[in-house]
Amino acid sequence: MKGKVFVGMSGGVDSSVTAALLKSEGYDVTGVFIKVWQPDFIECTWKEDRLDAMRVASVLNIPFVTLDLEKEYKEGVIDYMINEYKNGRTPNPDVMCNREVKFGAFLKWALSQGADYVATGHYAQNINNNLVISKDGNKDQTYFLWTLTKEQLKHIIFPVGGMLKNEVRNLAHKFNLPVSEKKDSQGLCFVGTIDIKTLLKKYIDEKKGDVKNEAGEIIGHHNGVMFFTIGERHNFVIDKKTVNDAPYFVIAKDFDSNTLIVSHIPPNEKHGEKIELEKNNWIKKINKGDIYEARARYRAPLSKVEIIDDNHIKIVKGDIVITSGQSLVLYEGEICIGGGIIK
Repeated sequence: MKGKVFVGMSGGVDSSVTAALLKSEGYDVTGVFIKVWQPDFIECTWKEDRLDAMRVASVLNIPFVTLDLEKEYKEGVIDYMINEYKNGRTPNPDVMCNREVKFGAFLKWALSQGADYVATGHYAQNINNNLVISKDGNKDQTYFLWTLTKEQLKHIIFPVGGMLKNEVRNLAHKFNLPVSEKKDSQGLCFVGTIDIKTLLKKYIDEKKGDVKNEAGEIIGHHNGVMFFTIGERHNFVIDKKTVNDAPYFVIAKDFDSNTLIVSHIPPNEKHGEKIELEKNNWIKKINKGDIYEARARYRAPLSKVEIIDDNHIKIVKGDIVITSGQSLVLYEGEICIGGGIIK
């Protein structure tokens, strides 16, 4: 036996293939369905997902358990997200879901149960305790995993990270898994397809405010600055329109006066701009003057940055949309070296 591994099984293709691969490689595999908090006003999907995960465990003939992490998820992901939006910031719930739930509470629990490892269906690679981008660049999820530490990586396996998505689908067929044709889940980590703004409006009151252009003229209205992200170009109303109007982008939010400032030119911070970070985690030691590549949004193009100190980064080349609450994640070639939350 190669060791005892608990696989976080969501009922999807990636985590199901993860369990199948590890079993075929000689690990002692247990499937774990993580039950999280779901709001009572959306259609409940976790029961069907758990059923799918159970069916896969049955086909693979592995033990299956349900782990209730509702409290950890509600406090560490949902409450955090709502509080950040209330304070005018734009959080990244998927980052917190990985930190607090999958590689926080789940990993801790698994190790306490005698597991040597946990495994998930993330598209990322763990090579010698380095977090490395996935072979499938289109599916890579290292951006959401920057909070992992070297100590945690010793206990984490990402079996599908070295494959392309179509190879994973083919393996699902080969292993005769009942979820081989199941669509990929979209939306908020675990909660499913609910739109984040719909969720927020259940907890944060709407408050009508002005939309102003760069000259300070009122040109429209919106329903609350806390619902908007820098760079967004939808969901506010422009009253003063002309036939040839180009789209407007949110370039600033005045939280105190509940005002959005918009421009036809999208907001990009240029070289020389400094970014302050908080809640940082550096998987690799960084030094003043080091040059890395970074992105402040999932799938955003990489920009060159320079380390000023542990909490400050300077943009050297490229454009970064600086949005407080979002994650700035740094890379050295294919290795994710960590990141922080933009302050």
